[in-house]
Amino acid sequence: MKKNTFTFILLLIIGLVAGALVGQLLAPVPGLSFLTKSVELAWEPRADLLVLKYDFHIQLKLNLISLLGLAASFWIYRKL
Repeated sequence: MKKNTFTFILLLIIGLVAGALVGQLLAPVPGLSFLTKSVELAWEPRADLLVLKYDFHIQLKLNLISLLGLAASFWIYRKL
């Protein structure tokens, strides 16, 4: 498989989503609450240029398991 930027970004997104899904599945387990506690990061760029007006809302909810998924996807990319 050829290494390129698209493959790298795709694997990182897949790793984050997989980690988030595992985190959601493990959320009801009381002993693993430290792994599933989420931190929200938000960025809201907006501008009004009289002719053009835009407003974006980008939000990330990260937990330890999603970061482990991100690290695993980076490791898989390096092994390709």
